[in-house]
Amino acid sequence: MSSTFFSRALAALCVGVGAAASAQTLDSAPTLPATPAPSAAPLAPLALPPATAVAMPTPPAAPETAPPVVIIPVPPLPPLPPALEKSLAAFAADTPAPSSSPSARLQPDDLWQRVRRGFTMGDLNTPFTQTHEQWYASRPDYIQRFVDRGSRYLYHIVEEVERRNMPTEIVLLPIIESAFNPQSLSSAKAVGMWQFMPATGKRFGLTQDASADNRRDVLLSTNAALDYLQKLHDMFNSWELALAAYNCGEGCIARAIATNTRKGLPTDLMSLPIPNETRNYVPKLLAVKNIVLSPGAFGIDLTSVENRPYFAKVTAPAKIDVKLAARLAEMEPEEFAALNPAFKRPVAASGTGFFLVPTDKGSIFEENLRLYRSLNGPMVSWQTVSAKRGESVDAVARRHGMTASYLRATNGSLPERKGKFTQPVNFMAPHAGQAHAINAAFDKKVALRNAGGLPVSEGLMRAGAAPTPITPPRITPPREAVIHSELSYAPTDRDIVLDGKLIRAGGAATSAAPAITAEPITDDVNYVVESGDTLYGIARKFSISLDSLLQLNQLSTKSRLVPGKKLRISA
Repeated sequence: MSSTFFSRALAALCVGVGAAASAQTLDSAPTLPATPAPSAAPLAPLALPPATAVAMPTPPAAPETAPPVVIIPVPPLPPLPPALEKSLAAFAADTPAPSSSPSARLQPDDLWQRVRRGFTMGDLNTPFTQTHEQWYASRPDYIQRFVDRGSRYLYHIVEEVERRNMPTEIVLLPIIESAFNPQSLSSAKAVGMWQFMPATGKRFGLTQDASADNRRDVLLSTNAALDYLQKLHDMFNSWELALAAYNCGEGCIARAIATNTRKGLPTDLMSLPIPNETRNYVPKLLAVKNIVLSPGAFGIDLTSVENRPYFAKVTAPAKIDVKLAARLAEMEPEEFAALNPAFKRPVAASGTGFFLVPTDKGSIFEENLRLYRSLNGPMVSWQTVSAKRGESVDAVARRHGMTASYLRATNGSLPERKGKFTQPVNFMAPHAGQAHAINAAFDKKVALRNAGGLPVSEGLMRAGAAPTPITPPRITPPREAVIHSELSYAPTDRDIVLDGKLIRAGGAATSAAPAITAEPITDDVNYVVESGDTLYGIARKFSISLDSLLQLNQLSTKSRLVPGKKLRISA
């Protein structure tokens, strides 16, 4: 038998020899000359020893040697062109030094980017999300409206959500609940930006009475909503289930889980037997999340929101007219109400002890309040009065120098039926003497500021500009709009000093600010009625008498205003 056969047989029994090495050994093994066998007898089968009896010597390991390092000389780089070198130097000079705080280095300028990086919730296996994506994407004007409203509150909500280590999808929840409208009221009596029901609000410390409803309060309602959501997450150990429970209640979700568990069915959100509104609730939130995450993919131009505080807290008097507080902050009443929406009456009795104002208005409010107090100006120009059961709302309103519509607008819902009170009621009405005193105090305040008799705050000075004496115009109040000619109205949104300009209604002239009669309106002016408007309020807005407004438009005091209707203001 040839030696080649033995070589291959031994190689097949070897253990531990690499295939490549074996192949090389076998392929290079020499072929020995064959030994002739006797022809008379056949060869007996070869009896091989057991595999364990065959051992191959382990070849010595080759010493490990590092590959040689080849150093290739690099020629020096050519000098930069002077223009490019100058540009790089300017760029380096304009680039701020890196902050030692990691959080400061990571903060983006756009608050939406900060929201995006906190998203942690996954998608749900449901077509509902895509349906809601299409709904929102087809309404860019609606998206713009809730961004405009939400820009006041977003920074505070993001701060609170991050502080609690919650997913920032929760920041978007007020979009689903109210489109960031703190005055929102649902048909189920849920109120505020976070839509608290009365009982749930009380459970989380949101008081509700005749003067204020803290379900509308920006800070208090946000804190209560996040407390509630954290409690729900602790209960269900799932943000999807916690959010669903926020919509229909923890009992609703707990019962649905118990039902599916008893039947051996899955207990994920989309498998539970829950109301259709709740089934769509989380997919709707995830749809908004997806649009915020990638607005361009949906054809949406998402307006950026500055990553900085929008408002600041200032100490509030115990009681003050809401419009007076807005005047002291040099804000429009609507903007003041958007930051302080809890008050239901013309007088703010702040149980929290503070107001919210834009960050650039804090020092202005404090300085104006200090100056106003130094003049002993009254804080309230409204008084609490009463009406008996069965009295006419119109008659009671006229008795206190108001129209019935204005009485309702300033006091909210009243117990009445067919224009008569169904039970004794207390409400607020203007106090003539106090209103005069407020107007007189503002006259003195403006005169002193213009004369330089008292210091003016830096905020009022507008970056150190010297105060310019101004002769304020005098606008005659619409005396025909009240029953008693001596009754002065409560402060209006016209009685305000804004950026050094005085817009003043009513009150007596002072020696420091001589009276100038406003020129009458001579051009035709049309006004489009908006929701919430009253004839009385429109007449005051344009400084004309109520009788003139009614006569020009062939209306009566009982006429019903329809939003969108055009009214003539002058002939």
